[in-house]
Amino acid sequence: MEKYNVAILGATGAVGTELLDILASRDFPIGKLRLLALEVGTTISFRGSDYVVEEATPEAFRDIQIAFFAGGPISKVLAPEAVKAGAVVIDNSSAFRLEPDVPLIVPEVNIADLNNHNGIIANPNCSTIIMALAINPIHQQAELKRVIVSTCQAVSGAGKAALDELNGQLRDLLDGRQPAASVLPVASLDEHYPIAFNLIPQIDVFQDEGYTKEEMKLVLETRKIMHLPSLPITATTVRAPVLRSHSEFLNLETSRKLPVEEARRILAAAPGVSVLDEPDRQIYPMPAFTAGRDEVFVGRIREDRTVPAGLNIWVVGDQIRKGAALNAIQIAEQLIARRLV
Repeated sequence: MEKYNVAILGATGAVGTELLDILASRDFPIGKLRLLALEVGTTISFRGSDYVVEEATPEAFRDIQIAFFAGGPISKVLAPEAVKAGAVVIDNSSAFRLEPDVPLIVPEVNIADLNNHNGIIANPNCSTIIMALAINPIHQQAELKRVIVSTCQAVSGAGKAALDELNGQLRDLLDGRQPAASVLPVASLDEHYPIAFNLIPQIDVFQDEGYTKEEMKLVLETRKIMHLPSLPITATTVRAPVLRSHSEFLNLETSRKLPVEEARRILAAAPGVSVLDEPDRQIYPMPAFTAGRDEVFVGRIREDRTVPAGLNIWVVGDQIRKGAALNAIQIAEQLIARRLV
């Protein structure tokens, strides 16, 4: 089997660590591996060998064929440099997602778009990936007319500092102390709120008309992935005191009425989707039981009787795994299968 030289930029973070775990478990055909970060010197073990994390510079991408960028502002600077050096970049940041000449890929939804890449391929936002896997099969059978999405997003989606703060706040509250907050909803803003035993209806900064950047990612990225530039989508994103796995409540209006049993069959047959929907036995997706899983889980499928053709569904997926690292690796696998690298 042909092997490929691989670099991971951001190898020490949550997504970088997950990338390494999944690359190992899927026996990805790696020749040379180069681990990069802004913090250098850390030793990481992979497949029985130790690798020292190197500085992320343009020169680090020489002889690299596939470069995974785990995310962050540095993508804008180093992704073009990696492409100049001959690598194909799969980028998990928001830097290139809405660029017209950069494919934004969920393999189960729009893999054909991969054929048009110019060296950079964008990995969608985690909440977008989770939603796209659930709504695309419905659209293929009944044509979406409108999507309303409300999310409950895990704290780990905001990074290690937010996760550490949640754990500290929980200890403080249980010990009778007032919790301190310095990370959420957005670390760079002046006001911060505790997330322990709380919900924060803000993810990322506010933009025009009172929507946050996270909410507009769901709207604009989904339209691009599904080639539906006029699809009406409205979103509300909420940070919840959950460690891992995002949850989304979706209200879908379709062009033809889709009976609940047919919707279950469509979703059960969809790649990357697992249906957990037995309400009489209290079986439905929950973050506590989906963390570390590859699939996106769907349940609470029921008719919305306020419109002629509508469905309510509940979707839960591990935002670090399928929402980031796994999706990127599936893109790389398709690059290899299609001989596009």
